[in-house]
Formats: sequence, structure tokens, C-alpha cells
Amino acid sequence: MKNNTLVNSLIFVIFLSALSGCAKRNLVYFSDIESESDFSTEIIDFPEPKIQKGDLLKITVSSLNAESNLLFNAGVMSSSENGRIMNAAVPINEGYLVDKNGQVNFPVLGMVVLEGLTKEEAIEKMAQRLEEYVKDPIVNVQYLNFKITVIGEVANPNTFTLETDRITILEALGLAGDMTEYGKRENVLVIRDEGGVRKAVRLNLNNREILNSPYFMLHQNDVVYVEPDSIKAVQASTNQRSLAVLGLLVSVGVSLLFNLRFYLE
Repeated sequence: MKNNTLVNSLIFVIFLSALSGCAKRNLVYFSDIESESDFSTEIIDFPEPKIQKGDLLKITVSSLNAESNLLFNAGVMSSSENGRIMNAAVPINEGYLVDKNGQVNFPVLGMVVLEGLTKEEAIEKMAQRLEEYVKDPIVNVQYLNFKITVIGEVANPNTFTLETDRITILEALGLAGDMTEYGKRENVLVIRDEGGVRKAVRLNLNNREILNSPYFMLHQNDVVYVEPDSIKAVQASTNQRSLAVLGLLVSVGVSLLFNLRFYLE
């Protein structure tokens, strides 16, 4: 009887070990917000993204002077000569690249340092410089290559170029088709280059506190990496032959235990 009890215990331990590898995971975002209760939090004024080297900016200028508008917006400037209208072709504005020195080369103004400024700060600086040539200029600055990258355990890993400079990590995951069932919602990595420093921060999307994180709102060139759980990691690191051998060993082990119990009886 004692031997039978020992064998039964061994079989039970094997099954428990198998079940432990299939432990239930939390796949719910913000699972700490109870379904039957209301939750509210103050909307934080997140820091604006700052212009970086390599950014491509659309800079437009409006004023009461039509010729100035054409000049600063890189259109086609018309002039008259001996009663005839002459067109001076100027390349269409495809954006101003922030070079390795953090500058853009703008018509008439020449090199202007914009790196490290927010859009609003860049607009103010450009307007102040343009006032030397144009009365009451209205300046608009937009990103043309604002992009974020989402990789790892998502349905559609990709780099996304956006028409806006405001996107949350949830919206980015939505663009990538959301996480797969293997994605670790409690351990999402955001990599950000800022002020010459590369930062990596891990976020827990099961926790409502993420709503107040400075990384909830993404910046240009951010990389979001969704880490796979241990089950997916095992699948990726184990080839089919190893799985077949492992299955055979388990079958043999279980068979031996049952035979041992029959023999002891």
C-alpha cells in the first residue's frame, strides 16, 4: 500500500508540473480598475515633444505681403518686366531637415537652430526672426516624419509615420493590431532618445497608473517593444525534433510509472 501511494504521488507531481507551465495570465488592460466602479484621474499636461536632429519639418509663413508669402513658402514668385509677367521657379517646399547641428536652412534667414525646441517655441523663434522682413508674420510648424515603431508580440509590428505629433501608447498598439495573447502587458518596454540620452522604461499596462506616466504619450522615434511570455520563448527556442524527443521521454516516463505501480500491486 505504501508503494502504491508513492507511485500515485509521483504521477500527481508530474501532472502538477505540467499544469504549472500553463498558469493563467492577465490579458486585461488596466485590470486594477474594477468593472463595477467609476474611475477618474486628472488629465496631465504631458511634455511636448522636442525637435530633434533628423526631423523633417513643414514650415509655412502667412502675412499681408503676397510676395513674401511666396518666397518663404517656396512657391512660384511672379514679377513683371516690360509689361510682361515673369515666373521665377522656386522648388516646392518638401520640408526642412534638421541637420546634424540642429539647424534648418530657411529662405532669407539662413541657418536657424530649432533642435531642443517644442513646436510652439520654434514658431515663436521663427516669427521673431521673420519680423525683420515681414510685418506680423503667422508661422506654422508641423512634423512631416513623426514616426513610432511597435515591435514584438503584436499582430502587425511596423514603423508608423503619423500626421499628428500626439499619440498614446494605447493608440500605437492599436495601429499595430494590438498585442497577441503571448504579449506581456505587465512589461512593455519604451525606448526613447531625448537630449542626447537614450532611455528605456518598462510599463505595466495592467496598472491604471500608466495613465499618468510621462511615457503614456509617445514622442517621435519612440520604439515600443512588447516582450513575449515564457511559453512563447520556449516555443521559439525549441525545434520540432526537441519537442518530439521531449514528448517521447514524457510518454516513456509515464508508462514506466504505471507499469511500476502494476508490478507493485
